Amino acid sequence: MPTIRSMFLDVNALQVHYPGRHLAAVDSVSLQLKAGQMGVLIGPSGCGKTTLLRAVAGLEKISAGSIRINNNTVSGDGVHLPPEARRIGMVFQDYALFPHLNVAQNIAFGLHRWPADQQRARVNDVLALVGLENSGQRFAHELSGGQQQRVALARALAPQPQLLLLDEPFSNLDVDLRERLAHELRSILKMANTTALFVTHDQLEAFALGDVIGVMHQGKLQQWDDAYHLYHRPATRFVAEFIGHGVFAPAQLRREGDSLVLQTPLGELREDLTHNDGEQVLGDCDVLLRADDIVHDDAALVKAQIIRKAFRGSEFLYTLLLESGQTLMAHVPSHHDHHIGEWIGIRAEVDHVVTFAKAAV
Repeated sequence: MPTIRSMFLDVNALQVHYPGRHLAAVDSVSLQLKAGQMGVLIGPSGCGKTTLLRAVAGLEKISAGSIRINNNTVSGDGVHLPPEARRIGMVFQDYALFPHLNVAQNIAFGLHRWPADQQRARVNDVLALVGLENSGQRFAHELSGGQQQRVALARALAPQPQLLLLDEPFSNLDVDLRERLAHELRSILKMANTTALFVTHDQLEAFALGDVIGVMHQGKLQQWDDAYHLYHRPATRFVAEFIGHGVFAPAQLRREGDSLVLQTPLGELREDLTHNDGEQVLGDCDVLLRADDIVHDDAALVKAQIIRKAFRGSEFLYTLLLESGQTLMAHVPSHHDHHIGEWIGIRAEVDHVVTFAKAAV
């Protein structure tokens, strides 16, 4: 996990309970963001990520723990600052633009206490920041979905919030536009040096946006880390299953000098212990084999049958079945177009050995 020296957002042992529910919606969650960092919360529906975002915004009262923003406690120890006192900007799934106001008027809505000349200057600044310099007089119905999203972002940034919260901001857009806007949004917020916390269900979106990403499950924060470590060094079995494509296979792990030696359905794997900073389960275990760990090789001794395939442009995602009954997944270049039912040779190329205790049957 990245070292946090100067914490701008500090969520500590946070709990949120809803009346009538036995389990906490947010259960002992701690996370931090430095000034200018972008954090992303990801997880399945109902995992608590939006509730956590709403608690940071002041829209949900917490049951325990604390939330500090820029060294000031906004929730906890008998303190609950209302949303309007937290200097937070928010962008939701529904951009909630006022249809009777033009773009400039929408953006200026939160600046009503500013002098008129300062309002105009600020509106022009944020329009330029989001790339809509010549759109101030247009109305929402005249804009594309991507442009409406930019207006909503500009409106949230206009009052110069100390923290920006975004809840599924791209969910109403098509997939190609979402990925492009995610990269653009990251650039915009980095230029503005804005600290931000996002909620999304889309892994590619999370990877495109986040300096640090949190995976949530059943109210708990499973791991708060950068994308590389989430993928290659998952802290829990749930993170390993949730991020990327992969399966668990039975294995036996032992140490030989400075090496980890793993016996798998695809043969023996070795990894230098100096390159492995994770805690490994020795003996009988389950090894994580991701789709990019499995290489199609016609000369390989191990053969697998293709039982499913998904075309993804530059590659196929094959689901494979070994003679033992073990299922694997593999990314294969799309010019290797094999038929379902065909047997192909495969071998493992695993750079990072990730094992967990065997799952309870």
